[in-house]
Amino acid sequence: MVEMLDSFAGKLIISCQAPADSPLHQPEMIAAIAQACVNQGAVAVRIDSPAHIKAVRKVLPEIPIIGLWKRMYTGSDVYITPQLSDAVAVVEAGADIVAIDATARPRYGGENLAEIITGIQKQTGKLVMADLDAYDNAVLAAKAGADILGTTLYGYTGETKNLTPPGFELLEKLAQNFDLPIICEGGIGSPEMLKKAFAVGADSVVVGTAITGVDLLAQRFLQAL
Repeated sequence: MVEMLDSFAGKLIISCQAPADSPLHQPEMIAAIAQACVNQGAVAVRIDSPAHIKAVRKVLPEIPIIGLWKRMYTGSDVYITPQLSDAVAVVEAGADIVAIDATARPRYGGENLAEIITGIQKQTGKLVMADLDAYDNAVLAAKAGADILGTTLYGYTGETKNLTPPGFELLEKLAQNFDLPIICEGGIGSPEMLKKAFAVGADSVVVGTAITGVDLLAQRFLQAL
């Protein structure tokens, strides 16, 4: 695990996902996109759902996968691997690291953050990436035992809805105050922004839509017309 995290340092991780209504939202399509990204030098991929993780693992047996499962439960806004059972399913599908929502928002079923993190680590032996929105929640995630801190949810929660990703201020504060791997994710839309993220203090950077978001990128160009 230490070697894997060391291999991320200064490198690019690519999130390979597609909207549920897209023809690209098929396991074999996501696997092909992931393979193309790795062929160009991505050191790891971030993949949503057990079905997609299984497909990617089949074509990329040696590449680290940050796995998650976007699921909505009644009465909760937490949707990135919200339950321990979701996390276990992600690992069983082939993920090396489990990304979870590590915000302060209430979870369906009453599970708390520490229980989920500890459960993942004890039941699967895998690392946990805390997808964060704010510094205070990073403190709580670190105390709960998270292995990696990420800026993934900056700008996507009620607490941060008036902020626009990427969260460079949050990223810098995390890098200065935590002795954990820090991953910048969310809103990185150009190579220049990628360079800035590393300059600010990221150990690694995840890029998604700007590389693999075919549907959203097409929308932007068409809206310009």
